[in-house]
Amino acid sequence: MVKAVFNLFVGAVLALVLGLPLGPPLGLGSAAAQPKKDDLVIGITQFPSTFHPNIDSMLAKTYILAMTRRSFTVYDKDWKLVCMLCVTLPSIENGLAVGERTPKGMQGIAVTYTIRADADWGDGTPVTTDDVVFTWKVGRDKKTGVSNIELYRSLYKIDVKDAKTFTMHFDKLAYDYNAINGFDLIPAHLDERNFADPAAYKNRTAFDTDTTNEGLYNGPYVIAEVVTGSHVVLELNPKWRGKKPGFKRIIIRVIPNTAALEANLLSGNIDMIAGELGLTVDQAVAFEKRHGKKFNVVYKSGLVYEHLDLNLDNPILKDIRVRRALIHGIDREAISKQLFAGRQPVAHSSVNPLDWIYTDDIPKYAYDPKKAARLLAEAGWTVMKRGIRHNKKGQRLTFELMTTAGNRTRELVEQVLQSQWKTIGVDIRIKNEPARVFFGQTVTERKFTGMAMFAWYSSPEGVPRTTLHSAHIPSRENNYAGQNYTGFRNQEMDELLEAIEVELDRPMRAKRWRRLQEIYATELPVIPLYFRADPYILPKWLKGLEPTGHQDISALWVENWRAEGR
Repeated sequence: MVKAVFNLFVGAVLALVLGLPLGPPLGLGSAAAQPKKDDLVIGITQFPSTFHPNIDSMLAKTYILAMTRRSFTVYDKDWKLVCMLCVTLPSIENGLAVGERTPKGMQGIAVTYTIRADADWGDGTPVTTDDVVFTWKVGRDKKTGVSNIELYRSLYKIDVKDAKTFTMHFDKLAYDYNAINGFDLIPAHLDERNFADPAAYKNRTAFDTDTTNEGLYNGPYVIAEVVTGSHVVLELNPKWRGKKPGFKRIIIRVIPNTAALEANLLSGNIDMIAGELGLTVDQAVAFEKRHGKKFNVVYKSGLVYEHLDLNLDNPILKDIRVRRALIHGIDREAISKQLFAGRQPVAHSSVNPLDWIYTDDIPKYAYDPKKAARLLAEAGWTVMKRGIRHNKKGQRLTFELMTTAGNRTRELVEQVLQSQWKTIGVDIRIKNEPARVFFGQTVTERKFTGMAMFAWYSSPEGVPRTTLHSAHIPSRENNYAGQNYTGFRNQEMDELLEAIEVELDRPMRAKRWRRLQEIYATELPVIPLYFRADPYILPKWLKGLEPTGHQDISALWVENWRAEGR
């Protein structure tokens, strides 16, 4: 009966959404509608909350900065760790990584990198070890609110050999000791003066007060124009000495409503829709049926995990019986089949089956509304009033559910969840926000009171320390650093996260990963939904774009993109 209701509900909502009247496509003028050969116009759904590479976690920022900046190390499309800003990838075998004892007697490692000789900032200033040391100082200061606080905590010392070579000293010998993908350089010659007051730095950084300063960027492009909420214009970096990009200018247009995004593509107002921040699989499948002859539609499954973060400070959600009732109360298999044609499989933990560390031997939660109702009754939610559960004190069983406004599929999933949870007596109030506010404040500062729906992009075998360790819960005291937005606290999980990082024996590491997934699925700090596949909607003439399927996204190799046969 519930499945039938689900099917009818989905059909009605889809008809409603697809029938929305669309106004004329938003545009940058005739040049955007009919771009010049040297221009590429990209549509995405979100606008960044900040342009600082190390503050806040938002894919829109990552996407734009990938075209303008270069990391020391990245995982390529084959999921292999490679150098980008460095000359040689350090390893124990080549002698650039050497085990050592820390001053506290711990097993650590010293890793030596050399910056590429041709690496310059966009204003002509060479990228040097001054930038490395300054970036480290910003990350180490607990008042600045950087996201990846564990990297800077572990990196306790940097020795500078010369202007291009430096050695990082870590207080642990991790299995991924040479992967410093998250160490994103900040130009000392521009931003050090803004660091005089660390607590105020995140509001004074040049990345947000002087975003179009060429000296902030060391990649193929620089940010030349920013119109908040509308678009970002990238132009060629005059000091870039790498491979010459195929486009003189890239315009990134922000269109939060995915139906409008599709309309803008068809009108010629944009050239392509980014796979990382564009249409969802169901929309892309429908689009391909109608317009597949005019565009290349590429589907890339990857380490992208859609889920519901639960605020565990909420007294109701603290009860594990309620959390288990909620997951039993939704038909995730039906969501996958009805909305995504089975292309986006149900997630049972945060670890994707594509990753070698995945295990199938963990608790799973089938759709079982009777069991969900029984669990809620055990938790004290026994009184029904107008179809909604109350406890004996008269408190209503209600939660606020939030996600990014304008994402048609997320909003549809919200309504499905709302409908299915209502059948077990749970009242859901939907309250969505623009992505810039949702990620920049609500999620980052843990202002959501119930549930927040979004996705994590991961690297291959990426340890989720910053999202699950109790030391990474954002708070006013740490200036909202860290990404444990649920507020999850579990001593065994903390110990596992720390142990996995330093376990060099692969089989033993796999056993610890299995236990991590078991705890995750048992304790349910989040409700796993599904693993995403990203659809790239590309013009036939665009060549060289290769999706990666992980957090080091396709735009990092933007210099390989080119127009052919236009």
